[in-house]
Amino acid sequence: MAKLTSMMNIGREMAKKLDSVGIHSAEELVCLGAEQAFLKLKGRYPNVCLVHLYALEGAVCNVEFNSLSESRKRELKEYSDFLKS
Repeated sequence: MAKLTSMMNIGREMAKKLDSVGIHSAEELVCLGAEQAFLKLKGRYPNVCLVHLYALEGAVCNVEFNSLSESRKRELKEYSDFLKS
């Protein structure tokens, strides 16, 4: 199993947070998906923000988070906004 820190956009701090919510490997993150991983993080760390969700999506897709398409960013923002309500 690959370490979370081997993924694009996942630093040590994010890897620690993911580990604390039961996501221990890159494969687990890919299988779960960015939205579900973000939901788990939001439950434990209420201050995680949209940029974290972008970073998770970038990691799952193996791209820099700022390279995500505008349409995908919009979808992720809608998801994040939905969780706030």
